[in-house]
Amino acid sequence: MQTNFKPTYSINAEIAKHLMRIEAAKEKVGLLPVNPTVLASLRETAKLYTTHYSTMIEGNQLKPEEVKQVIKLEEHFPGRTRDEHEVKGYYAALAQLEQYAAQNHPITEKIIQTLHALVMSDGRTKIKPTPYREEQNVIKDGSTGAIVYMPPESKDVPSLMKNMVSWIKESHELPCPLVAAIAHYQFATIHPYYDGNGRTARLLTTLILHLGGYDLKGLYSLEEYYAKNLLGYYRAISVGPSHNYYLGRAESDITDWVEYFTEGMAYAFEKVVSQMEVSHTKGEPDHSKLMRTLDPKQRKALELFREYKEVTSKQIGELFGFKPRTNAALCKKWTEAGFLEITDSSFKARKYRLAKRFKALLDI
Repeated sequence: MQTNFKPTYSINAEIAKHLMRIEAAKEKVGLLPVNPTVLASLRETAKLYTTHYSTMIEGNQLKPEEVKQVIKLEEHFPGRTRDEHEVKGYYAALAQLEQYAAQNHPITEKIIQTLHALVMSDGRTKIKPTPYREEQNVIKDGSTGAIVYMPPESKDVPSLMKNMVSWIKESHELPCPLVAAIAHYQFATIHPYYDGNGRTARLLTTLILHLGGYDLKGLYSLEEYYAKNLLGYYRAISVGPSHNYYLGRAESDITDWVEYFTEGMAYAFEKVVSQMEVSHTKGEPDHSKLMRTLDPKQRKALELFREYKEVTSKQIGELFGFKPRTNAALCKKWTEAGFLEITDSSFKARKYRLAKRFKALLDI
């Protein structure tokens, strides 16, 4: 068994080109004027599309509009209970992922296990982190029954996962897109669960990118690229001389996979630029200067004030997954900074509203 994860790859001309495209798109998005209402709409659309495409890769039959109806609890589709549970679970995992990113929470095995538990739930948030598989499993071709991939034995999974997480934490000198690409590959290679590995790998990828500053306001969907290039996805991630993990897969050169991944990331980022440019040409109000005075958590808190005129510290804390003491400290800090105003000063029922100068950001 390979005890230390040392990925083999080379940064060829194509990968270098894709990385430059990613950085250029990232910079453009940061400079483009932002309308909060349009931004919120695009972000929600991206989450729904990400949910649709990631579950579609695994065989889910719900269409984008049906996914939206299921998430919003507007519709139930008889005979499609499993599909409904899958999209609810993935959407819940995305919401949890956003909380981890907002908290700048370092990636741990427990976080990965929690994301997997949410993926396998029906959208319930009260779940327990999923332990790794205890037996061997294999991936077979659905039409021929032939073995496509035989992952490592269950006894080796804990140490492999531990090494992968350690590698992620220690890879600060690598460009974040490369860390995300390699971690995606390694998670799929370890295959630590009987089911839900692909979806969890894609969530892990997204979390790494968000924590590394490549969240792009939550507007992109790598899953869309995978789903529309599915044959390329499977070809790129299926490398090595044998379908057996112990016969070369762990030591294989994964340059082709990194190239595929970075190309997809560049495509997704450039699509966000196009969407935002279209929004800008429609004459939407330019609130970019005011938005730049806010930190990422304040920008996310705007979502609450689109729904409520007044909020409590508990509501703000729930948005980020904070503890009560942290909630109160954050609200105090934001009040002193002029972002919030106190509307009810009583200790037990203290409420806050958005300061007047920021109300324009709600497009009221």
